[in-house]
Amino acid sequence: SQITTLINHKDKLKRSDKTLQAIQRVGQAVNLAVGRFVTVGEAIANENHELKEEMSVACIEARRAGETIAQLTDVASLDHPESDSHITIFTDRTGVVKAARLLLSSVTKVLVLADRIVIKQIITSRNKVLATMDQLEKVSSFQEFVQIFSQFGNEMVEFAHLTGDRQNDLKDEKKKARMAASRAVLEKCTMMLLTASKTCLRHPDCESARINKDGVFHRMRLALEQVIEIVTDSRPNGENEMAPISIYSGIKEFKNKVEGLRENLYFLSKENLSTMLEVILEHTEDFTDSAYTSHEHREHILELSKQAKMELEQLLSVWMQAQNQKTKDLMEDLEVAILKTCQCMNELKREVHSAATSLAADLLKYHMDHMVLKALKITGVEGNLEAVAEYTCKLSEQKEQLVEMCRLLRHVSGTEPLEITCIHAEDTFQVTGPQIISAAETLALHPSSKIAKENLEVFCEAWESQLSDMSTLLREINDVFEGRRGEKRVYLSLPRPGKHNANLKALKPVKLDTEEQAKIAKLGLELHLLTSDVDSETEKWEDQENEIVQHGQGMSSMAYSMYLFTRGEGLLKTTQDLFHQAEIFAAEGTKLASALHAFSDQVPDDDKPLILLEAEKMISMCKQLQITAKASVQGKSATFTKVDACILKTRNVMTLLCQLLPLCCKLLRKNKAGNGCLKPAPPWREDRIQTGTSAHTPERRAETFGIKSLENHVTNMTFLESK
Repeated sequence: SQITTLINHKDKLKRSDKTLQAIQRVGQAVNLAVGRFVTVGEAIANENHELKEEMSVACIEARRAGETIAQLTDVASLDHPESDSHITIFTDRTGVVKAARLLLSSVTKVLVLADRIVIKQIITSRNKVLATMDQLEKVSSFQEFVQIFSQFGNEMVEFAHLTGDRQNDLKDEKKKARMAASRAVLEKCTMMLLTASKTCLRHPDCESARINKDGVFHRMRLALEQVIEIVTDSRPNGENEMAPISIYSGIKEFKNKVEGLRENLYFLSKENLSTMLEVILEHTEDFTDSAYTSHEHREHILELSKQAKMELEQLLSVWMQAQNQKTKDLMEDLEVAILKTCQCMNELKREVHSAATSLAADLLKYHMDHMVLKALKITGVEGNLEAVAEYTCKLSEQKEQLVEMCRLLRHVSGTEPLEITCIHAEDTFQVTGPQIISAAETLALHPSSKIAKENLEVFCEAWESQLSDMSTLLREINDVFEGRRGEKRVYLSLPRPGKHNANLKALKPVKLDTEEQAKIAKLGLELHLLTSDVDSETEKWEDQENEIVQHGQGMSSMAYSMYLFTRGEGLLKTTQDLFHQAEIFAAEGTKLASALHAFSDQVPDDDKPLILLEAEKMISMCKQLQITAKASVQGKSATFTKVDACILKTRNVMTLLCQLLPLCCKLLRKNKAGNGCLKPAPPWREDRIQTGTSAHTPERRAETFGIKSLENHVTNMTFLESK
């Protein structure tokens, strides 16, 4: 950011004392930051001899470039920089560009080398865990098992810390979700491995106990392998990851292609569109062929599939004509065909979503009492093999239902991370079901065994935990579908037309027709892009609880729901809903302006006027939006004009918000660092220790899988030995 400021400075800048001091301050800040960065890089180099030479060269280059930038920006003491023999940023801009390029190149190299070291640490840690697991699998005495499991526990704690840090660093949400899923498996399997191994040691001739233990070891090895795949960004034997396509993502891509015809009639073939629809409709067979889909949902999905084919045929016909002859009438017919096709796909998406979520809600409610698990525990302790066999059949049926539920939910999950969570849930039910059965059979064969009873309890708890997680997952999927987007959203105001404003009662609640949607589509798309920009900016803030961030996220959420309205989707169903949402949005913007006033007291006097000026702009724009939203109008044309004005003014507020967030974030960091002068860096080892032990924060607790409980368990392993 600082380098960009230097490179982009105006050649004919007004060279006041304040400007010269600012340039020098930026140059010094860059040099100090580089010095701090290089100190850490050199410490890493000293600890990792195989990369020491490469790292040292990159650090030297970075330090040299930082010093060059500091020299070129040493202008504060010069009255006439251009006439002085001293070379500065004013006389040698090319030199600054070269130094900046060298700096960015060398810094990138240091980062890449450091990343290679982190990856190596994780692979080494994984190899230790695997080696100890091999020993655990072969032990034949309790005493030997206790000693090796104690070592295994410590190694798993180290692996948990390393992979938790890596998960936090991942920028790809899909990889982050896969890493979270793998680490969740390792968390649960660590306890399963303990009880399953104990049971096998106590009952060495029991076949079901051996099957139970082997299943745990196999699943842990798969999870460890997946972590390495994510970390190294590779797959065994050079395979490409082929993620199954969901109906939701298929419809989204199909609609994007169809809507792209507005801009370019020749960018894809009709065969391409037809194939895309065929793939989507093939996936709907997962619903229509499912024994758990209701008759009503099945009929609706089949009807909409048939309608989608007809709408596409009409679209293709008009599209081919428009390619040959671009008349006004044909282009209008094409627009109508595009809107009808997209509308049909929206209805299909809504129908499959309803089918999947209603099934999930019913199944979760039905199985939440865990009656089958309770019965297995009771009949197992009684040693009733016949009853256990009966209830294991019922558990197998329940497993098939839940697996099918996960497959259908994946189709409507809405985001790649949620898709991965559905796949993980499906795998968990697939694997845990048979493991519960083998654990129950072991208990039934040895009804007086406390270890076999404890083992069954652990596997049942894993099943119950996954069912509980499914309720949360279902809520998140519904949030995404309804426009709340459930990820980093603070809230979404739910409008109640007619209750909040007297003027709204005079309005007839209406929806936009297809022609109006087409007119406002471009404006809606601009609003959508702005919400993405705002989300991106808020994620850069270290303090996510900051009032400015909270209000910014709330405004982004509401603006996104207004964008969905322009597409005929989301929670806002009528123009009246939209106007009320605009009022709430404006009120939130006013609160943000108040937060900016408070923030201005924390920044230096030089920067304060800029913040206050932006705050006043925000207040003025929000007042204009409120006036527009509250204005009473009559007639279809006037109502659409008001809709257009509300969306336009919301877009303007969001544009200002996009400028404000990075400015405030920059000033906050500057203020913390003491006007650009950075504090000296702590030693590399000390910094790593501090990072590794910051588990007291809620985020950290969530990211480190069962570390505390595992550490406590390892500490108390002597209790197991005495038993």
